[in-house]
Amino acid sequence: MNQRITVAINREYGSGGKNIGMMLSENLGIPYYDKDILKLAADESGINEALFRKHDEDADTGLFKIAGPIYRGELLTPGSRDFTSEKNLFNYQAKIIKGLSDTESCIIVGRCADFILKGRPNVVSVFICAPKEYLMEQAAKRKSLTGRDLDRYIDKINRNRSEYYTRYTGQVWSDVHHYDLCLDSSKLTAEKCVELIKGYMKVRFDGLEF
Repeated sequence: MNQRITVAINREYGSGGKNIGMMLSENLGIPYYDKDILKLAADESGINEALFRKHDEDADTGLFKIAGPIYRGELLTPGSRDFTSEKNLFNYQAKIIKGLSDTESCIIVGRCADFILKGRPNVVSVFICAPKEYLMEQAAKRKSLTGRDLDRYIDKINRNRSEYYTRYTGQVWSDVHHYDLCLDSSKLTAEKCVELIKGYMKVRFDGLEF
């Protein structure tokens, strides 16, 4: 691309949002970031990567409470008693996300990237969702669960993602007002979702070339 643009994607479990992000990355020839950010944050901070991974696992398993410190952009110094706190682990991930957006075009999935980069003119925020029936159909291809157990698993993952988002942003994860694009992947193939995101980018950013 001839302009530096960050695409920040949030997605419901089973919607295919991760796959769409990876396909968009390959299509545009720009980097894709997800868990890679944990290692980058560890390298930047000097904090053991295992602590970042535990923080990530806690988010996946719903061990966070809703109440928590909303991200304000601060970083705690190594001498601080809370240097390795959950808050500061998030802060360092946010620093990496900002740095990536400052220096290259990229796709970032999850990690509140849309909120961290809010207000930047070069950011496109996307939410990928789908009806429960579709989420269950797609999730069944990955999980050895069926019926009510699968339904509960999907609800748990999406609730955990929502609570993590609210903890650090103070906002509602699924609120359409936070996003430039909200796509129902049950009505579009992944390829068409990629083309739709690219189409939006081309209309929004004058002179953009892929």
